Amino acid sequence: MQKSLRIGQILYTNVLPVYFHFDKERFNGRIEFVRQVPAKLNQALACGEIDLGVISSFSYAEHASRYLALADLSVSAKGRVGSIFLFSKRPIEALDGARIALTNTSATSVNLLKIILQTFYGLHVTYVTQEPVLAEMLRDADGALLIGDDAILAKLQGGPYHVYDLGELWHRFTGYTMTFALWAVRKEVIGEHADLLREVHEAFLASKEKTRQNLIPLVDYVNGQLGGGKELWYQYFRGLMHDFRDEHRTGLEYYYRCAAELGLLPAPVTVSVWEHPGCQSHITLTK
Repeated sequence: MQKSLRIGQILYTNVLPVYFHFDKERFNGRIEFVRQVPAKLNQALACGEIDLGVISSFSYAEHASRYLALADLSVSAKGRVGSIFLFSKRPIEALDGARIALTNTSATSVNLLKIILQTFYGLHVTYVTQEPVLAEMLRDADGALLIGDDAILAKLQGGPYHVYDLGELWHRFTGYTMTFALWAVRKEVIGEHADLLREVHEAFLASKEKTRQNLIPLVDYVNGQLGGGKELWYQYFRGLMHDFRDEHRTGLEYYYRCAAELGLLPAPVTVSVWEHPGCQSHITLTK
């Protein structure tokens, strides 16, 4: 009997457009969802504890020889992302020699911050990794990086901080989109579950499209769970992109080159995409 397909889901609202209308009943026990923060899902896919799912795009690069990205799925932004913030006690230009606390839930954003501060601003800072609690992070640090719902809620609470959106900074310096997460599958899973994988991929794309056509149910749900006001969530979801097309690949591969230049990756990485026959994505596939 073929085992079920184990699928990772990040515990943040930024992936919900791809999962919110996912038709689970269609699969009748053939799939299992595993929900965790990005860092945990990164580890789970690398260890074979899940078969596919949304992971940090930096983690994809670390295991690119073993993974393929599912076509036309990502968490990206062209400019402001709205959920990845550097909270700083002083202006970003004045952070030379600073101590920055990093969330322990991320990989992509942690390394994006290092690229922004070192490559774009020419700053030299030291880092410490902590649980994502802003007050604790800033107790002994000059700045703190938060992502996802932790970042959104911390910004809503306000405070005497300078707040910088990393998606906005990346776009300002490069002009590129930034892809924070990809849906990735381990290569050996494709042979074992090709037909089921095709169905799952189609269901993800259908959920994304249904959300795109009508944001109201998703916004109502998230506002009911987290508060903040519906207008906040409309603005947030409209600023996110869940496609993965040529412009997203170009921006992501430039990020990988920047990471390699700083020694964060051993070498630049090219994204390889899995696409089943009949899938209507808009990306030039890597053969």
